[in-house]
Amino acid sequence: QVQLVESGGGLVQPGGSLRLSCAASGSFRSINPMGWYRQAPGKQRELVATITSGNSTNYADSVKGRFTISRDNAKNTVYLQMNSLKPEDTAVYYCNAVMVVRALKFSYWGQGTQVTVSS
Repeated sequence: QVQLVESGGGLVQPGGSLRLSCAASGSFRSINPMGWYRQAPGKQRELVATITSGNSTNYADSVKGRFTISRDNAKNTVYLQMNSLKPEDTAVYYCNAVMVVRALKFSYWGQGTQVTVSS
């Protein structure tokens, strides 16, 4: 059974920082890519950032220069360092991983972690 477990959300003031983590566990051959998405109340889920196993990254324009995605392949973990947070970054953040399980590709989601940016 494959699982993604997220941690690191919380309440932070505007301008502050948070670091999210997402660890994958279970039986799989590979994970590529891994990424973070977010969903604010009343809005659709949107891409935040993705990273491949070769460390190629992709960011939403709204977070470029403020957020940094990274991964530790040995630990099957992806991180999202969020700096200069704004109230509009408030959302539930979801980890996503595309994994090869028994020669088939599946997209898995974490349970989500709340990030609230407010004074």
